[in-house]
Order: sequence, then structure tokens, then C-alpha cells
Amino acid sequence: MVANTYLEGSYSEIYPEISENEAGIRRLFRQFSFPGGIPSHASADTPGSIHEGGELGYALVHAYGAAFDNPDLIVACVVGDGEAETGPLAASWHSNKFINPAHDGAVLPILHLNGYKIAGPTILGRLEDGELRQLFEGLGHEVFFVEGSDPTLMHEAMAKILDETFARIRAIQEKARNGGPFERPRWPMIILRSPKGWTGPKEVDGLKTEGFWRSHQVPLSGLADKPGHLALLETWMKSYKPEELFDAKGRLIPELRALAPTGLRRMGANPNTNGSLRRYLHRPDFRDFAVSVTSPGATQSEATRVLGTYLREVMRLNADTRNFRIVGPDETASNRLDAVFDVTDRTWMEPTIPEDVHLSPDGRVMEILSEHLCQGWLEGYLLTGRHGFFSCYEAFIHIVDSMFNQHAKWLKVSRSLAWRQPIASLNYLLTSHVWRQDHNGFSHQDPGFVDLVANKKAEIVRIYLPPDANTLLWVGDHCLNTYDRINVIVAGKQPAPQWLDMESAVKHCRAGIGLWDFACNDQDGEPDLVMACAGDVPTLETLAAVDLLRQHCPDLKIRVVNVVDLMALQDPTQHPHGLSSYEFDGLFTRNKPVIFAYHGYPYLIHRLTYKRTNHDNFHVHGFMEEGTTTTPFDMTVMNELDRFHLAIAAIDHVPGLLPHAAHVKQALQHKLIEHEEYVRHHGDDMPEIKNWVWPYKAA
Repeated sequence: MVANTYLEGSYSEIYPEISENEAGIRRLFRQFSFPGGIPSHASADTPGSIHEGGELGYALVHAYGAAFDNPDLIVACVVGDGEAETGPLAASWHSNKFINPAHDGAVLPILHLNGYKIAGPTILGRLEDGELRQLFEGLGHEVFFVEGSDPTLMHEAMAKILDETFARIRAIQEKARNGGPFERPRWPMIILRSPKGWTGPKEVDGLKTEGFWRSHQVPLSGLADKPGHLALLETWMKSYKPEELFDAKGRLIPELRALAPTGLRRMGANPNTNGSLRRYLHRPDFRDFAVSVTSPGATQSEATRVLGTYLREVMRLNADTRNFRIVGPDETASNRLDAVFDVTDRTWMEPTIPEDVHLSPDGRVMEILSEHLCQGWLEGYLLTGRHGFFSCYEAFIHIVDSMFNQHAKWLKVSRSLAWRQPIASLNYLLTSHVWRQDHNGFSHQDPGFVDLVANKKAEIVRIYLPPDANTLLWVGDHCLNTYDRINVIVAGKQPAPQWLDMESAVKHCRAGIGLWDFACNDQDGEPDLVMACAGDVPTLETLAAVDLLRQHCPDLKIRVVNVVDLMALQDPTQHPHGLSSYEFDGLFTRNKPVIFAYHGYPYLIHRLTYKRTNHDNFHVHGFMEEGTTTTPFDMTVMNELDRFHLAIAAIDHVPGLLPHAAHVKQALQHKLIEHEEYVRHHGDDMPEIKNWVWPYKAA
């Protein structure tokens, strides 16, 4: 892409120092894969790119993401036979079953088979044409072959096939857009066979190079101390006759310049690729969906179901502009977002039967049991100016860890490029989380994705753990209104106590962290103990522990701090949302014990707070990699996140309290024994656990 955009002129317009003359072309060559220069693959600083080329597997899924709701766009996607061996790419061939020719663009896959990867042959490269045709016809394509090694003949053949495939695409679209009968089309694709290292050295050091794996990437090495290699390189470069292609000043000759498109049709100037087509997302007032909370904990609600009603209206408000989609691996209803099906369906181009529900070619919820495709579709969709939302089981979002990494790197670089416009944020909702996998068990219990997210640049990532439905509404609305970020929201889908009315929820979320005055009894002075929490289940167990402590240790002064925005815990020099030392010490004190109940792995809280004055007094309870198929409360007990362990920790760590509360600690330990016996006998949590409610009125 670098060479193409330079030759068409768009590269020099964006980077004037890489001018269209001998000096500019020298700079272009020198910066390539060189310190202080540019990568050897497509990246964010490559004009016309929406795809980070360093990690293989995602080219085709990004192409389809760009084509959805983009009716005038045709994406020609070149897939190498090495990349074709990756799992995400193999699944991506099914994306053609989600393209609706009536209102989507199209993708023209070009499977380029040169036969080899880094050090050996490729699987598809060794298949016969007949088997290849059967494979890709089975995947829903009409297959066109272009094969050979003579450049002149191959260019002519490729041009002819491109004309034919583009005509096929336009015919499919015109039929669908002019009222033709509905059917899933058989989209064209091209299989291009050409030699690896085509037109390069035939041999190097007596070993076959062109048409073999040795031509991969750097066929000639050690030029400084191998004069034979240097001479071979010079012969190779001169074989292209640059004196016939460029004028005396090093500028491409006019006849060749005239072959390239002009203006926005040029590869490096395509507005689909630089964020300039970002469309406005209409959002309802999230307050209209508020859960009524007259007293903390008195109301039960399913937080994600409430969010689903909000997302339904987002979907409805943007139906005409077609710029919002929800993706997920067959979990939209499971994750309680099914209110969106009041206004749309699942995208479905296959046949249906009478018993099917919520399937339509015009559906805007995209479900497939491949987290890779969900992520890749959404990335391509966002990078070309639209908006979206990715809902997933918490444990299985790890499947796209590496894709998240690559998108975060892309955003980090693109934010520094003035010519790239902002794009809508990538928004994750992680639900069906670690603490409520009552029937699925250990395989579904892993809250560690946020640990990976926290590694990325502070300006890129946000992590939110709303404790109830009203805070989730604020967070969801806020995230959809951001750009150039990756927002991770962790929220449960099960019925749970609702703590804050909407007015309080808005204030709390805007701060990101704060005292819950209704749960504190230290209003007249400094606390003896801080009970902190982040996440819905940790919040519930923390408040239940506070209740136990207030019953049994009534003189103990307790402060309750809830964290919604996890990055608020960091020092402001590390993250823009971080609290100042003054504010942090005001909440957590400088020297009092802090019992912190956290949704995920405890070490992350220690990592985020290690610079804080009172860090040594932080005692974090969270997921300790203990899990199984069991009851919700038993999961917390197994990981010492339950109310009894939290209260015991408070007794142990408040100076001087244990001698006066030894009997209380023992009673709590006995409760843990009682719980274990009950749950093993009844297969359910004790009524006093299931039916507990916050017993104190708000101040």
C-alpha cells in the first residue's frame, strides 16, 4: 500500500516530506522498516488502510465489517495463503452469508496462492484447482481463477476477471435493489496463483528462490559484507527499468500517472478509510429507562435487561441512517438484551422455517458463534465511520485478546495522526460473569480480560464496573458517546438489588468513585475501617458484611466506597481519570485498613494503587481461581469474597478489634460451616443469604 499510495500521489499529500521526486523517493525507501520510519506492513500511518497487517487472520472479516451498511462500497480483499491457514480467516469465509445486497456493499475476496509461507508450503497452495473450486463453492462463492507466471499475460487476465467479477457484483445488487426475488447470492471470488517472489532473483547462493519459500520477505541479506548479494540486488532492481518509469527528476511519468484514479477515488484518499465518514449516533435520554429506587437495595432488577431497553431505542433512532449494529456470539437474548428484538432481528440470509424467531435479512443484530468474527466485523464497521456494541460472556472474550491488542495499538497510533479523524469507540459488555455461572462451572469463570485491558495506554482504555441498573444505563450511554477508545463494561444479568436512584447514579458515575453515604456510619469523624467494592456481586457482599459488622460491632466506624470507573484508582500521572492524592486519601484515609471486594483478580487493584499512601493497608478479596458448578453464594465463599470472609477480614485488620470481637469472628466462621453443610444438602443458598436486604434507611 505504501508504494501504491506514493505512486498515485496521496502519500505525498499527507506526508509532504516524502515528495514526488528523487529526494522524496529516497526518503520513502530509507524509512521503510527502519528505526524512526514506518513498519514493513500496513499500519495506522499507512494512508488508505483500516487494517493492521502485522498479525494474520483478520483481513477478510475487517473487509466485511467495512461493507455492512455501505451500499456503494466494494472491498477487494487480498488473502495470502499463509493467512488463509489461520482460524479467524477460515471462519471469515462465512461472512458472505451476512451480506444483504439490498443495502450492504460487497466484498471481493482474492485468495492469493503463491504456494509458500515463511519456511514451507501452504495447505491451500498445494490443493488442485478442482478441490479448491469445490471448497469455495461449498462456502457460497462463484470461483474465478487467474493463474500463470508471465507478467504481461497475467495483468491482462486479471483485468479481464476483475471486470467480470465487478459486473457480477453489480448485477446481484441491482437485482436485490430493484425488487427481485429474495435469495442469498453466490458472490464472486478470485483465486490468484502466481509464483512466490515473482520477478525476483531466480536463485541466491545456488539455491532456488523465486517460486519457493526462500523468497519470503528478505531474499537477500548481508549486503554490507556480501558483494555478490549487493550485485544481485542491483541487477534485480534494474530489471524493472526505472529509467522508463520515472522522469529525470524522479517523478512517475505522465502516462503512468494517468492510470491511477483521481481525488477521493485514490487508495490513500478514500474517505471510508480515514474516519471522515463517521456518522452521528442518535441516543435517547438514558434517564427515561431508570429503575425506580425508593430505598437502597429495596428493588430488584436485571441490569442488562434494563440496558436492553435503552439499546432498543438506540437501534430504533438510528434505523434510517443504518449506522448502529450489535454483535455477539449467540448471546443477545441470554444476556438479557432481547428488548432490541422489539425493533429489529438477527441478520440472517439463509432459509428460515416457520418456527424461527427474530431472523431477517434486514436484521441489525449479528450473531455467530465466533468471537473473532464478532470482533472483526465490529472493528471494520467502526473504522469506516459507524457505531456498535459487542456483548459477550465474560470468560470467552479472552478468545479475542490478541484482536483487542491490535485494535488498541491501532488507536494509539491513529490518535497521533492529524489526518485520521476520530472513530467511534469499541464498546464491550461483559456479562454472564464469573460470579453467576451457576450451571456452567469453572470453564465459564474467568474475569481476567480487564487485566489485559489495563495494560494499554491510558488515553485508549476505560474499565467500568457499574453496581446496578441505573449506573449501567449511565455508563452505557456514556460509552456510546465516546470515540477513539476501548470501553469495557462488566455487569451482571441476574436479578440483583438496586442501590442508587438515577440522580444519585449520575453523580456517582461522573465522579467514577465515591462514598455511599447511606451505608456509612462515620459521618461525625474519621472511620476505623474502609469497606471498598467494585462490581455488582462484590458490592452486594460488601454491604451485607457492613450490615454484619454494624450489628455485632456497633461502635465500629465504617466508611463504604464504591468504584465504578476502575481507572480512578490510579494516580493521575498514570491515567486521566485518576484521583489526586488528596482526593484519594480523603476517601481511603492515609492509615486505616481497607477491605476491598473486587470483581476480578485481586492483584490488579494492588497494581493500580501501588503509588498510594495507604496501599500497604489495602486487603483485596477477589477471584482466586477457585470455581466449579455451584450456587452463587458458594462461589463467593470459595474465593473469600463473601460477606462472612469480608467481615472476618475487617475484624482481623482493624487495630485492637480482634480481642473485643473474637466471639463475633467465631460466629462468622460457624456461619461458613453452616453454609457449606446447607448448600451441599439442599443444592441452594441459605434463605438468609438469598433473602437478605439492606436493613437501614437512607439518611
